[in-house]
Amino acid sequence: MLVTASGAPGTAALLHALRDNGEREVRLVGTDMSERSVGRHLCDAFHLVPAGSDPSFPDTMLEVATRESVDAILPQSSFDLEGLAGHVDRFPMPVLVSPVDAIQRSNDKALTYELMHRLGVPAPAFFRVDGAAGVERAAHELGYPDRPVCFKPVFSSGSRGFRILDPTVDRAHQLLYERPGAVAMRLEEALELLPEGGVDLLVMELATGGERTIDGIANGGEIVLGHPKTREAMRAGLAMYFVTLDDPELMRLASLIVGELGIEHFFNIQLVGDYVIEINPRISTIVYQEDLNLPYLGVKRAIGEISDDELRALASRIRPGRTALRFFDQLEWDQ
Repeated sequence: MLVTASGAPGTAALLHALRDNGEREVRLVGTDMSERSVGRHLCDAFHLVPAGSDPSFPDTMLEVATRESVDAILPQSSFDLEGLAGHVDRFPMPVLVSPVDAIQRSNDKALTYELMHRLGVPAPAFFRVDGAAGVERAAHELGYPDRPVCFKPVFSSGSRGFRILDPTVDRAHQLLYERPGAVAMRLEEALELLPEGGVDLLVMELATGGERTIDGIANGGEIVLGHPKTREAMRAGLAMYFVTLDDPELMRLASLIVGELGIEHFFNIQLVGDYVIEINPRISTIVYQEDLNLPYLGVKRAIGEISDDELRALASRIRPGRTALRFFDQLEWDQ
């Protein structure tokens, strides 16, 4: 199996799950654009590749996958999806990506929110703007300074570029007592930094409340196996604590979204409070069970070893209350 972006935060747990599948030995091939990727040390083979946005990325991935004789390609990064999906017919092995249209409509947050409003799914009020002046107008239209709002790039991943605009933020407290990278700032401070144009941004109503996601495997029209979970204890933009949930309404909502977008293979739908704020047509953080290994099952489905009906039959194994705690670890070696 080839796992892309093998320096991503969830790589170690994912690779361990693929190895500890209970059925067979697997050979893992990692790729990443950084030599310091943990995949270099946890995979059986490792290759440096260009960024997913680089025009040479699909050809490089095809060459690596062919040379390593992999049976399936599992991308982890949103930035790798479109470059692979646009060339999936050239690969002699399954590539676990959705169609290009589903990826584009999911990754473009403005298109995501437009779709949610059309479907009647709760999502933030928003404006798509260009540059500082657009952010200022939209922020006031959404109620700033009487209430905080937020903005982020139309295409982003992993909380990159996300900022809360809050007139009450205590900047001195941030400076002296918080870690670098606080996401709250005043509108005036943001306007000093933003360019006048040439940057595609979303200015949005600030969603509040607990975070939940729905994770699973889809077949292009419906969910065949999946479950909701909480998403808690944020550190550096990453959730560190998860608890699986039994929530039929969240599953109904996810099924509606998956069917409308035509998502294939892995997906992750994120909510803050009641609002859908993000759709990721890729694998995300998984809460593993000894009798339910979602990544391995998704690969088995892709290579034709398990049917959708067989996956549906495994839904009874999902254990609400199953908890995952992420933590930092490290490796040592001599150069």
